[in-house]
Amino acid sequence: MSRSKEQLVSVAGRRLKISNLDKVLYPETGTTKAEVLEYFAQVAHVLIPQAAWRPATRKRWVDGVGPAHDPGQVFFRKDLEDSAPDWVPRQTLGHKNHVNSYPLINDPAVLAWLGQVAALEIHVPQWRFAPDGKAANPDRLVLDLDPGDGAGLAECAQTALLCRELLTGMGLEAFAVTSGSKGIHLYAPLDGSHASAEISQLAHELARSLAQDHPDLVVSDMKKSLRPGKVLVDWSQNNAAKTTICPYSLRGRSRPTVAAPRTWEEIADPQLRQLDFREVLGRVQQGLDPLAPLGWTAPDGADRLQKYRSMRDPSKTPEPVPAEPPRSGRGTAPKFVIQEHHASRLHWDFRLEHSGVLVSWAVPKGPPLEASGNRLAVMTEDHPLDYASFAGTIPKGEYGAGHVTIWDTGSYELEKWREGKEVIAVLHGLPDGGLGGVPRRYALIHAPGMGAGKNWLIHLMKDQPGHGSAAKIPDAGHTRLSTPDPTAQAAKTWAEPLWNGGQGQLPAPMLATAGSHVDPERTWSFEMKWDGIRAIAGVREGAVRYMSRNGNDLTRQYPELQELAALAGEGMVVDGEIVALNKAGRPDFGLLQSRMKLTSARDIAKAVAASEVQFMVFDILQLPGEKGNASRSLAHEPYGTRRGALMAALKGGTHIHLPPAFNGSLTQALAISRELELEGVVAKAVDSPYVPGRRSRDWIKIKEVQHQEAVVIGWRRGTGSRSSTFASLLLAVPQDGHLRYAGRVGSGFSASALTDIAAQLAKITRKTPPVADVPAEDRRDAVWVTPRLVAEVKLAGITAEGRFRHASWRGWRPDKPAALVQWEH
Repeated sequence: MSRSKEQLVSVAGRRLKISNLDKVLYPETGTTKAEVLEYFAQVAHVLIPQAAWRPATRKRWVDGVGPAHDPGQVFFRKDLEDSAPDWVPRQTLGHKNHVNSYPLINDPAVLAWLGQVAALEIHVPQWRFAPDGKAANPDRLVLDLDPGDGAGLAECAQTALLCRELLTGMGLEAFAVTSGSKGIHLYAPLDGSHASAEISQLAHELARSLAQDHPDLVVSDMKKSLRPGKVLVDWSQNNAAKTTICPYSLRGRSRPTVAAPRTWEEIADPQLRQLDFREVLGRVQQGLDPLAPLGWTAPDGADRLQKYRSMRDPSKTPEPVPAEPPRSGRGTAPKFVIQEHHASRLHWDFRLEHSGVLVSWAVPKGPPLEASGNRLAVMTEDHPLDYASFAGTIPKGEYGAGHVTIWDTGSYELEKWREGKEVIAVLHGLPDGGLGGVPRRYALIHAPGMGAGKNWLIHLMKDQPGHGSAAKIPDAGHTRLSTPDPTAQAAKTWAEPLWNGGQGQLPAPMLATAGSHVDPERTWSFEMKWDGIRAIAGVREGAVRYMSRNGNDLTRQYPELQELAALAGEGMVVDGEIVALNKAGRPDFGLLQSRMKLTSARDIAKAVAASEVQFMVFDILQLPGEKGNASRSLAHEPYGTRRGALMAALKGGTHIHLPPAFNGSLTQALAISRELELEGVVAKAVDSPYVPGRRSRDWIKIKEVQHQEAVVIGWRRGTGSRSSTFASLLLAVPQDGHLRYAGRVGSGFSASALTDIAAQLAKITRKTPPVADVPAEDRRDAVWVTPRLVAEVKLAGITAEGRFRHASWRGWRPDKPAALVQWEH
């Protein structure tokens, strides 16, 4: 860079006057303004995502930074300088008695201007401006680990590891930044659903908990007299009015150190130290950006479909062209769709729901079904969510002209989304879809080195869910949805016996999807929904083994169900529901609760005499062997065939029953359910195979009464008659990979249940909340527990915020692991 006195340069399309490039801003190291400008230019792509849309407060050293004992004259600026170029984006923010206009560091030119005016330090709050210009809720939590006299970076690192453990236990991922000064900053991403005051309170509670557990290392009180030899966990910077040094910002110290994002391996290194700007430049040039997942992509409400709409005329194309910007949904599993597109060149469009749109790639050779290589995937414009169901012909002359069919579609589980860099997801498609009816784990990796910034690579990962190796997954081939034969496809996976007694686990049960209607184009059979616990049963050597849906052995708990061994042949495997019936002959989940928790033989024998259970068998997975032949799997057969085989192979008994299936309409089936005082029906497509361990829309559960499973995360202290137990339980439901608060349940408990539950929860208490979004009114007197116990509640409904309305306790669900709980609506 030229050292002339003043020159006009172009930065990211903006014209900027720069001067005095040889001026020394860090005398101790001789670092000049030119070097500062070069640093900002080289780190712009990693700094801007951390600062974008946040009001930037600056500290300027126009005469350079002095030595440690005399740091020089510093100007602290909030309001934007009058001399700032007109093109600097800005946003006003009201304070108690005045209004400031703050610059927004949204592009590299703004960083260059900051370097020109010697604004070495950039400080930002934990929130961003929303599209309407108002302050949004915080999108991250921050903890400032500040060493007192006699403590140093090593003690801060030790504290950081303890903080990380607590944050992880709350379902929050922690990221570390060595501050460039004395300590460490910890960040955790938030979903933006809670105000700064709530996050401050949560951070304060976390800091106090750490100080109580580690009094020799940590202090949460800011009194200087308490800090010598300890690390202050400063939670106060979560206040909406407070700011923190921006990651990748320089520091105004004697040496040009940087607030540098670090890996956790570095934090644990005994040689950990602060980094200067040259070291950070080297890391960035090597592609190391540990804080990338916290970077800005687009604020909620930003119109990510603007480009999509600009390329389409809704009067000329049958494609969905929404007039409004996208809005993110809530609570449901994100969708994927793969469309076979016969345009000027055949390709497959690979689309994943993210941030309210379908993020899209064109894959010329289609998604790989083997893990042996990569395929090119070219990122295209974002598409509207409605495009997930689009199939048809785009007219000639229009963008993308050609015929589009749905190759596969369904939901996906997100493992990683590093914006613009990497995506890892497990896709769950249709039984007859192009992915072969089995989960597929894919990775998409940005590959700008291939000649274009839009070029990515897609590959099927070696490790696959439920199969171990990708080599074992059935290959569906690139055929359209209407082509694959689901029966033949399933036969490739389940032609062998499912279970040979002691030589393996019983298969996991197939799961139904919650819904309110069925596809009228398919033929359905309807079974009543029994209010019990799901179990797979297998017969071997005159005994029966029962397994719950989460793999727990239920055999000892229900000895009366050994009756199945006398009714079924060797090697038979069936699917059903264990239920307890009341005196009126109706399922009673409360009665079943008394049997679920028993372990001793004496208690089980007493319970059998008091409240016997029944096994309602509704499917058969494996037929017994005949005349010395091996057992034969029926999983690949259609439901209709399996149902006929079940009725022929098994007869009912005292505790074993074969409830009838109903082949009329859904309306009629629900009327029967109401007449029998049951909770609803399960609709099963007559042509569907049995897919062990898979949730499928081939089975749809339709409830008349709304029940919901939830994870218990704590309880509120009781008063009066409940002073020795609890007032209510606090519940959460997993969403987007994290537990989210769902509300309270305080009714439906018997006196004995209150006592038993209080005793059970007392064994698993913890000091911090397992989730970050519990409202202050529910948190103030809460006692927290490890989130591993699953309960079921009856609801009057769910609010728009995703909270329970009038929840009533139904009981524990020991057959359900917390990780598999999901919304039932």
